[in-house]
Amino acid sequence: MFSPGDLQALLITLRLALITTLLLLVLGTPLAWWLARTRSVLKLPLEALVALPLVLPPTVLGFYLLLALAPDGLLGGPWRALGGGALAFTFTGLVIGSLIYSLPFVVQPLQTAFEGLEERTLEAAATLGAAPLDRFLTVVLPQARQGLLSAATLGFAHTVGEFGVVLMIGGNIPGRTQVLSIAIYDHVEALDYGSAHLLSASLLGLSFVMLLGVYVTNRRFRVRMR
Repeated sequence: MFSPGDLQALLITLRLALITTLLLLVLGTPLAWWLARTRSVLKLPLEALVALPLVLPPTVLGFYLLLALAPDGLLGGPWRALGGGALAFTFTGLVIGSLIYSLPFVVQPLQTAFEGLEERTLEAAATLGAAPLDRFLTVVLPQARQGLLSAATLGFAHTVGEFGVVLMIGGNIPGRTQVLSIAIYDHVEALDYGSAHLLSASLLGLSFVMLLGVYVTNRRFRVRMR
């Protein structure tokens, strides 16, 4: 069974992943739609910027985020000027870091889904008098639900498994910023392999169930579309 400390880390991890995923869907959907439709010269640089966390070592990303979240940093300075508190080594800082670190895992599946939509369907909806927002809500999103499901699952699972970034910007504060991956590291450092195994097996099982759910849903969706 989980110890009280491990259970606390589990709850913080699930809360962080849920908030990050919801915010990424809200912020990433219009960004992915713009990337899928635009012919702007800014498309390629922006795509590279979104994908940067995929290739950047988490410690490097975490280091620069730590500088940005500092009281006089790029994000921390304006935040304090608006009356906010500290961002580094807080749950709010973890959410900001997770948004950046998990951004490509949400935007890229959505962009792929939007690029696969048939232009004729949108043109037919426009011919029938549907406004752009109406077309997006009633035509685009229902047809892109496979991509939405993949984006939400990958964003959630990736946030749950974060280690390097959360350690750099959140530290290891039990009850505040200690997530499951950090708790596992702590148990290994203390040679408590039983607890580390229990937490690792739980994450392994959770990740497998989420991915299996995505594959089963996508398969049913493809069968229905035939």
